[in-house]
Amino acid sequence: MISYSKLYEPQDEPEDDYQTTKMKMVIVMASHLKMGRGKEIAQGGHAVMGAYNDSMWRWGPIGGDMSEAWEENGKKKVCLKVYSEDEIVRLAMLCEAADIGHYLVRDAGRTEVAPMSATALGIGPDYEHNIDRITGELALY
Repeated sequence: MISYSKLYEPQDEPEDDYQTTKMKMVIVMASHLKMGRGKEIAQGGHAVMGAYNDSMWRWGPIGGDMSEAWEENGKKKVCLKVYSEDEIVRLAMLCEAADIGHYLVRDAGRTEVAPMSATALGIGPDYEHNIDRITGELALY
């Protein structure tokens, strides 16, 4: 039996059922910044890579199995939006408290947005029900 934090114990599912439990990654975009499409794509890419790396680190020894389960189930990704910096920072704090892999992108400010603006947040991959507890009320982007 696999041992991992209580957060990762699926509700109403066997503890070690990570191979069949639905997983996903979420990219949250800061829509209030009105970035150009290319800038949004680049920021989303930073969020995905950072969140994936953070998830692998947090999962530790079972990271390979969790990553494989996500990949074998289609590498599901969903893009959502927030309307303020406070919202995106609050979501990052909730991810940290729940021990869910995430990455908050803060831009260098060389092109379209002010330096250190929170432009995107990558969350997961993780169990859908864990991520939905944090992002379930957000609108699709």
